[in-house]
Amino acid sequence: MSVVAMLTGLLLAGVIGWWMSRRAGALKAVAATAPEIGADDGGAAFLGLQPGRPTVVHFSAPWCGPCAGVRRVVQTVCDDLGGPGEIAHREVDIDTNPAAARRFSVLSLPTTLIFDAAGRQRYRAAGVPTAAALRSALEPLLA
Repeated sequence: MSVVAMLTGLLLAGVIGWWMSRRAGALKAVAATAPEIGADDGGAAFLGLQPGRPTVVHFSAPWCGPCAGVRRVVQTVCDDLGGPGEIAHREVDIDTNPAAARRFSVLSLPTTLIFDAAGRQRYRAAGVPTAAALRSALEPLLA
């Protein structure tokens, strides 16, 4: 194998890695057609969420290292933004609840979902979201 081919491969791998790391944890808006709590197909009721307040749900597993980071970031943001009970936070272990992971198409860990007070899924992130991204997604839902 030539040196040029090896260098090209390394450069390509570096660019792909950089691009993927930039996307990790980015909150993406979910289509407005996402099911509401109590919808016939399960929606957020499948997770046992209650309507009336925004809820952050993150999928994790005991063997997932980055999941502890999500837990800390989500807890900090929820505590900073609202008083007790203003923003709900639920962690779902995919090892004990694989049906929830399938229902919400969780393909990687950690995955974070944000539901509005009506129970509609509004945002989704794969990877560890930043505190700033969580705040900017949750603040309008508290208004």
